[in-house]
Amino acid sequence: MTTRFGHVALIGRPNVGKSTLLNQIVEAPLAIVTHKPQTTRHRIMGIHTDERGQAVFVDTPGLHKRRDHALNRRLNRIAADTSRGVDVLVVVIDANRQTEEDDLALAQVKHHQGPSLLVLNKIDLLDDRSALLTLTETLMAKADFKAVVYASALKNDGISDLLDEVFAALPEGEPAYPEDQFTDRSERFLAAEMVREQLMLQLHQEIPYGLTVVIERFERTDRRVEIDALIVVAEERHKGMVIGRQGQVLKRVGTRARVAISELIGAPVHLTLHVRTRKGWIDDDSLLDELGYAR
Repeated sequence: MTTRFGHVALIGRPNVGKSTLLNQIVEAPLAIVTHKPQTTRHRIMGIHTDERGQAVFVDTPGLHKRRDHALNRRLNRIAADTSRGVDVLVVVIDANRQTEEDDLALAQVKHHQGPSLLVLNKIDLLDDRSALLTLTETLMAKADFKAVVYASALKNDGISDLLDEVFAALPEGEPAYPEDQFTDRSERFLAAEMVREQLMLQLHQEIPYGLTVVIERFERTDRRVEIDALIVVAEERHKGMVIGRQGQVLKRVGTRARVAISELIGAPVHLTLHVRTRKGWIDDDSLLDELGYAR
């Protein structure tokens, strides 16, 4: 049997379900998921291995038109650059709602040298599935797709169809990673993301975009994993909101993040959270470098 190997980029505007799709593919809570736009801020690699070979999926930040600060501009560059350096491009569109930002993802198909696939996600929310035919025809007219997959990432529907199309499009090659490895990201990185996920879920709409999380200590002992995490906010007034009255918000974030981290790494976790203001970090390229955001 021919073995296939290659890299696959998942691109699309914010909130179309790319991270949920990745998590279903690797069968692990690898990429954090919230209802807020721009939850994904980094390239996150998820590895799927089966008898056909190995597909290395790369989740990317949502392509968007906001360019009002350095972080937004950097996130767009990450997504665009990633889409040009892979074997297969997967464009994810929300079947229920399209915006002009979808065109940013569709435009990447023209720059991609290899095959591209279209995923129409969230089809479970459609009242009239006959509309899928018209939508498919419209999108196929805008970009050259090898195939179309209809999916509901949330319900794990269409994932096997997507994998079939991906492996059919990948070049021949031998796996580059062990069969049981599902990402190249460290436990330290995943811990920071899980803390940030809870902050995104617990805080008001405008606050999460001005914060990030840095792991200052990640140490395994005989009994548990001890983690010290620093929450960095862009404005002093947000510091009190993150902590909450009598520390209740921070306590809730810490409790839920600790459980999630423990389940992922398979060990008891002691998590300590601190909050610090780094004014204007989202618009400072040197601070973005220091805080781990790729250029």
